[in-house]
Amino acid sequence: MKCGSSAMPNSKTFILIKPDGLSRSLTGNILTRFSETRLEIVGAKMVRVSQELAEKHYAMHKHKPYYEELLDYIMGSLHKRHKVMALVYYGPNAIEKIRQICGDTNPEKAEPESIRGQFGRILTSGLYENVVHASDSVEAAEREIKLWFEPDEIIYDIYASEEKVFLNYKKRIWK
Repeated sequence: MKCGSSAMPNSKTFILIKPDGLSRSLTGNILTRFSETRLEIVGAKMVRVSQELAEKHYAMHKHKPYYEELLDYIMGSLHKRHKVMALVYYGPNAIEKIRQICGDTNPEKAEPESIRGQFGRILTSGLYENVVHASDSVEAAEREIKLWFEPDEIIYDIYASEEKVFLNYKKRIWK
């Protein structure tokens, strides 16, 4: 299915509800806050994050001192909750709307009414437990959506895809 309108370019974003959000049973609260944006959920799934997926997601932080802790965090090792909820939202100004509701990455700097301001915290190690991840740009959204989702897991054709034959079956993949 094609996207609803060609008049809304760059109108998709990627979100993760991180293991700390799931272990603290905040999923309903977070989804309720996102519903305030009037954006549409076009993809959603629970994911057990592998080492490989975590490394690809956080590749830009590979040389930072907190990289290994980030991997442990997203894979659920710190919370004994080895899953995340991955979401794709679609609609006008999706990235901006979602980032505004999420708040600053640092929970202490986030507006008190934002998700991170209300539910985030900083560990004594300095790691931000900020409950959610949200794409910060059009480029990041595309990279993250294509990393976490297959084309058929999203209800609209938000990016070009193609059919390939693998052994004896066809599968849509990102171009």
